[in-house]
Amino acid sequence: MYEDFSRDSFEERREGLLLGMGNPLLDISATVDDKFLKKYELKSNNAILAEEKHKSMYDELIELYKADFIAGGSVQNTMRVAQWFLEKPRVATYMGCVGIDKYSKILEERAKADGLNVRYQYTNKEPTGTCAVLITGNDRSLCANLAAANCFSLSHIEEPENKKLIEAAEYIYVSSFFLTVSPETIQAVAQHANEKNKMFMMNLSAPFLCEFYKTPMLAALPYVDILFGNETEADTFAKLNDFGTTDRKEITLKLSQMPKVNDKRQRVVVITQGADHILVAKDNKVQEFPAIKLPAEKVVDTNGAGDAFVGGFLAQLIQGKDIDVCIKCGIWAATQIVQRSGCTYEGKPTFTL
Repeated sequence: MYEDFSRDSFEERREGLLLGMGNPLLDISATVDDKFLKKYELKSNNAILAEEKHKSMYDELIELYKADFIAGGSVQNTMRVAQWFLEKPRVATYMGCVGIDKYSKILEERAKADGLNVRYQYTNKEPTGTCAVLITGNDRSLCANLAAANCFSLSHIEEPENKKLIEAAEYIYVSSFFLTVSPETIQAVAQHANEKNKMFMMNLSAPFLCEFYKTPMLAALPYVDILFGNETEADTFAKLNDFGTTDRKEITLKLSQMPKVNDKRQRVVVITQGADHILVAKDNKVQEFPAIKLPAEKVVDTNGAGDAFVGGFLAQLIQGKDIDVCIKCGIWAATQIVQRSGCTYEGKPTFTL
């Protein structure tokens, strides 16, 4: 068992054990060329929020390219993948804000079909958020128009039914993307997790968040028991927080040693590096886990690989599995997802140690 993270008793795969909060988005996914990226001033293998200059891009993708519509949003993807492994409905609950439109109906139908207990907040102020997923070769550029996702408010988690779901959860996961929407909600659930000695987990999510949302990120970090991120996010965080090193092992270790409110367990930090080794800081040591290197012709779409990794990890964690099992399941999940378009899967997972 994952010693310092074990609960008094594992309620294996019970409903509501895992709670995710984030920005529900409908992914509009298409293969484009470098000219398209240049036209909208986008970089491959990057993630940004849409500006005014990007607004026409979504219609252009739908009209001129063979765009796929996929239920998305980082945390929603992670919860869907976790549910895939758990094979029991409603173990995971998901909260986020959507519009009252056909896109939110598509999102809800697909998320529920994947076994999620969806508790959307609905707004009539904005349409459901969308994310352009622009694929160039094996790279992808994400440009999210949050729209309704921006309207999530603290009042949603104060509703009696939702409050019960937060009380029921023993594991809570948020993305740093949610810092752009409702940092006060993150603070509220983080403090709740601390008071009840629950597991609070977070993802660095994107380099721009480490820079432009540094203050709310640093406010949330002391509550984080497990922190996820990729190599560019870790590098950016280290640079902006004066770590004084570019050595990723040192960065991973320093992230784990930053101040922490709950001193009952040390923070674990998990940094993925694409096809390179995964770095894990635990108990003041850094371990490396080899990633699975696929032949280039098998890689279809790297979008969602990070989300899938966390989904596989969490599916094992909430069942009390060792850290190495959590990591290996995360790697396996990411490897499956990159062989398909979008964060999608089919059949039953065949993960074995």
